[in-house]
Amino acid sequence: MKKAFLVAAALLLSVAPLMAQNTFKGIVKYKVESTGTVSFNIPDEAATAEIKVDGNYMFTKSPIFLSGMGAECILVNGLTSTSCNDLSGLLGYLRSQGSEFTYQGAGKLIIKETHEASSFDSLEIKDTEPGHFYFEYAAGETKQIAGVTAKKLIRHMYDEEGVDHPQVMWYSDEIGPRPNVLFGGLKGMPLECTVEIGEGRAITYTATEVVKGKVKEVDFLLPDGYETLSDEEMEELGEQLKEELELLQGE
Repeated sequence: MKKAFLVAAALLLSVAPLMAQNTFKGIVKYKVESTGTVSFNIPDEAATAEIKVDGNYMFTKSPIFLSGMGAECILVNGLTSTSCNDLSGLLGYLRSQGSEFTYQGAGKLIIKETHEASSFDSLEIKDTEPGHFYFEYAAGETKQIAGVTAKKLIRHMYDEEGVDHPQVMWYSDEIGPRPNVLFGGLKGMPLECTVEIGEGRAITYTATEVVKGKVKEVDFLLPDGYETLSDEEMEELGEQLKEELELLQGE
């Protein structure tokens, strides 16, 4: 019996790190600024941002954190991300130009993606292959941001020519899911990051306030009016959109 107990205890200890979750519940608020050598105007609606967090759940409608055509909001639940994308304007315009699509809906779509935890296992391995990236966690380097102790990391990103474009980020490993699929598998929540967008322009988002406890279940509900397509339907629509846009650009 004693041996069986020891084996069970060992198993529990071995899986505990995999089951560990951040318990932070609240809102991380940011300011968004132009910080490159070439300045540009950031619209008022994009100059501030926020992410609502409840353990492994995150929700945001802020443009700085959204990617993908027509993205309106994104919900993260651990390794699964669900975004609402409004393609109605684009589809309407293309249809008015004579484009035809197999998909006949309005274009307000839910796009869901689930990642495997193992897909992030190599992010700390130095990977200098063109088009790849890796995280360099700078042990011991910290600073205070919005009252939180932020740790430093460098995201090394290699372009198609194999040139490194290092991106410094300050983050908290006590907020948000780990890995964080919204930020490429980062072990927590970014509190400050500068993103180069080309031609001397850059955007920096910095946490200005970390509010604890001010979220409810309703804050993590997706809006109504969006529909879900099968993987095959989404792939077909994506291919048709790509073809129609290429034809339009070639005219």
